[in-house]
Amino acid sequence: MNLVFYSGGNDQENHLLDKSFVEVLDKKNPVITFIPSSSYLSDQEFKSFVRHYSKFKISRFIHFPIDVPFDKILFQEVMRSDAIHMAGGNTFYFLHHLRKMKLLPQLRSFAQKGGVLTGLSAGAIMMTENIEMAAYPEFDRDENIVNIKNLTALNLVDFLFFPHFRNSPRYDAVFKSYTKKNSKMIYACPDGAGIVVRENELRFIGKCYAFSEGKKFTIN
Repeated sequence: MNLVFYSGGNDQENHLLDKSFVEVLDKKNPVITFIPSSSYLSDQEFKSFVRHYSKFKISRFIHFPIDVPFDKILFQEVMRSDAIHMAGGNTFYFLHHLRKMKLLPQLRSFAQKGGVLTGLSAGAIMMTENIEMAAYPEFDRDENIVNIKNLTALNLVDFLFFPHFRNSPRYDAVFKSYTKKNSKMIYACPDGAGIVVRENELRFIGKCYAFSEGKKFTIN
């Protein structure tokens, strides 16, 4: 599988992650699909996305909002993309509509068959087993505005991912406590940092942190 986890940040901060993404993509004139977490203001998001990745000589893009009706032909084109990027936003709302449109199995199959799947913040959390990290910590979490109960996501990796991490004692306390009760490893990345999964090997870009069994570790 080929996955790229973006925490957040601006174009300059994500330069190394973008470079890694292009290396993993490794194709001339690729097609990239942009899936926003919400159709609201997504046209502007898509324009920014296109403008940014055009710097890497990529010129073919598909805009694919999933909280509005879409036709079968567009969906087929999306599934033929070389890469699919899931954007940031409210993670609960995003998951609700991915499930409602029955897209979770399709995206999982896309990644398992070799397509490059990338995610930013909420989109990155979506690639893990569940979106519990969107509810942590209590002082910095997404609101469950759709009252979704089933938090199961794409389950493509065996770790949890926390974006926008701030290296501070109160964040540490939350994740140390969580991993004392949960066997899953948490990888926490500040903006500009992230993870590249290529053929099931992990590479950390920037300074990342890991939490496991109540302990914190620094990576890179």
